[in-house]
Amino acid sequence: MGVKPAGRHHAQPPGLAARTAATSVFRAVIEHGQKLDQAFEAQTAGLGQGDAALVRAIVTLALRHLGDIETALARHLAKPLPARAALVRAIMVTAAAQLLYMRVPAHASIDLAVRQAKADRKAQHLAGLVNAVLRKLQRSSAGEPVVGTNIPEPFATRWRETWGEAAFARLAAELLREPPLDLSVKGDASGWAERLDARVLPTGSLRIEKPRGAIEALAGFDEGAWWVQDAAAALPVRLMGDVSGNEVLDLFAAPGGKTAQLAAAGARVTALDHSPQRMERLRQNLARLHLDAETVVADASAYAPGQSFDAVLVDAPCTATGTARRNPDVLYHRSLADIAGLAAFQAQALAHAARLVRPQGLLVYCTCSLERQEGEQQIARFLAENRDFRRVPVVATEIGGLAAAVDANGDVRTLPGLVLDSDGSLDGFFIARMRRMQSSLSER
Repeated sequence: MGVKPAGRHHAQPPGLAARTAATSVFRAVIEHGQKLDQAFEAQTAGLGQGDAALVRAIVTLALRHLGDIETALARHLAKPLPARAALVRAIMVTAAAQLLYMRVPAHASIDLAVRQAKADRKAQHLAGLVNAVLRKLQRSSAGEPVVGTNIPEPFATRWRETWGEAAFARLAAELLREPPLDLSVKGDASGWAERLDARVLPTGSLRIEKPRGAIEALAGFDEGAWWVQDAAAALPVRLMGDVSGNEVLDLFAAPGGKTAQLAAAGARVTALDHSPQRMERLRQNLARLHLDAETVVADASAYAPGQSFDAVLVDAPCTATGTARRNPDVLYHRSLADIAGLAAFQAQALAHAARLVRPQGLLVYCTCSLERQEGEQQIARFLAENRDFRRVPVVATEIGGLAAAVDANGDVRTLPGLVLDSDGSLDGFFIARMRRMQSSLSER
């Protein structure tokens, strides 16, 4: 039996494909632990640029505000949805994100949500419920967010205990905000700030508060004048000082923001990553920026180049919870069980990296994690076990005067919600800087 050609009465309503894709991306993240980028790429392959951007916006807002959205929906449900109604839950959550945070008209958000439910035989019997709940939500106030409800357990409890209630409240509020676009430039920061309608942060990065349009369309992209890099992520290389002419090893280098910083500063860089795909992306980024580095695909924990380096940067794989304001999905595909395994790997990688540092050379360790186990505790253990290394304390003037980010040991700890200047914030990062005082006995 042939397929009946679709006529005008069977054409899909405008916007339905985007809403269906948004629901699928949301489910992939929440139910299957996929990364947002991975799920987004898989579900938007056939969509136009505008629809794909809408999908990204819907899912990002749904993840950022998930606690508040589910609380608001629950007020209009007589009883919780059963586990088998996961599709209906996703439809209502993504529709609520549009109603509450995107101000999408009801005829687009609610009607298309109902159409999604009706299109699935397992959900069509709940289409009336979807309509009723969303209509009630439309008429009610979204209410004020309750601090912490949008940070899933067990992270909320853990971070309250780790950072204290005041810092946690600032962190939770910051994770609801759309982050700015930060850039690192090869030169003439003031000139590029003027051309890009950006401002130069005290740390030296450029910040565009409300970027519009594609990044590739911004002035300077094609000529390789700058690259996207959160201001916190730019600090580790800045703390390495003058690296011009130095041999520097950048471990776990892809996608290459720190490699670009080092190369632009005149270092002779060896950039290493275990992933051929990620390394290819790094090479493409360097080519756009007209910068050079030796690239190596290898296991950082076993890398044996037959030489030592003036400086080694260990940007270690971590839970990446410090990037949650930019990547809200990270809190849904990471768990506390991941921390111990990653910390063990970080310790191994750090110990191996230390053997590649020349006497009097620098070792800089950093993670974009909010977990002390991946930061402060990691360095305390390392220094206790490696007596030939000494911490080189950071002073506030080296990071734009941000004294609140320098702890008692002289390490750097930034948190989302930690104010950079009058109204700026940073991703969560930990950075420690150490110097090798002499060779270990095993190397003499």
